[in-house]
Amino acid sequence: MKAIMIIYNQAHTERVEYLLDKMKIKGYTLWENVQGRGSNTGVPHLGTHAWPEINKSLLTIVDDNIVDNLLANVKKIDSINEEVGIRAFVWDVLKTV
Repeated sequence: MKAIMIIYNQAHTERVEYLLDKMKIKGYTLWENVQGRGSNTGVPHLGTHAWPEINKSLLTIVDDNIVDNLLANVKKIDSINEEVGIRAFVWDVLKTV
C-alpha cells in the first residue's frame, strides 16, 4: 500500500474531487487553508492580501497498482494550468491498524 499526499491550489478542488470519484478512491483526509510555496516556480499561497491564494492538502492510502494512474491524472490536471499548481507525493505504508 502507498500513502499519496496531493497538495493543490483550491482552484483545482472540483477536478481533484472528480478524479477521486472516477478512480473510486473513497477514503482520504483533507486539510483546507494550507499555506505554502512551491519549490521551483511556485508563488506563495498564504491567504493574505499580498498572496491571496490558498492550498488544500489531501492524504489517501491506496493499493500499489493505483499509484501510477493516479499520478498520471494529477500530472494531467497540472498540465491544464501549471501556474495554479498541484503536486503529489508517495510514501510506502508499512503497517496500518
